[in-house]
Amino acid sequence: MNAGRLDVVLAVDPGTEKCGLAVVSAEGVAAREICPTARLVVRVRALCERLGVGRIVVGDGTNGRKLARAIGDQPDLPATELVDEAYTTLEAKNRYFYDNPPRGFRRLIPGSLLTPREPIDDYVAVILAERAIERRPPGG
Repeated sequence: MNAGRLDVVLAVDPGTEKCGLAVVSAEGVAAREICPTARLVVRVRALCERLGVGRIVVGDGTNGRKLARAIGDQPDLPATELVDEAYTTLEAKNRYFYDNPPRGFRRLIPGSLLTPREPIDDYVAVILAERAIERRPPGG
């Protein structure tokens, strides 16, 4: 696979059953999805090829080290880094409700008491990618 741009980051919010994926650059979010953990390496490879990913970051939460190793063992993929996941779920929840404002009676409920109606692992991946972009690539 061709080397991607270091400013194009694929982030993985690792989980036992499912993972959030996002490809982000300074221009914005190019892809955001949730995939079964069993298909993670296949999806990562497809996104890297399609979007010119130069860096891969994996959250250090549940299953993070194991999945980072599985991705890192693929010789045709960019290097994998573990990143701190602290507070990403809270940030992702806020971002989700910004993108999907509550409707009807739910808009009267304080945001801190609302729960998204769908998984937000992909939003967590966006936050992880943005943190990695702000931090700059190793040697970059």
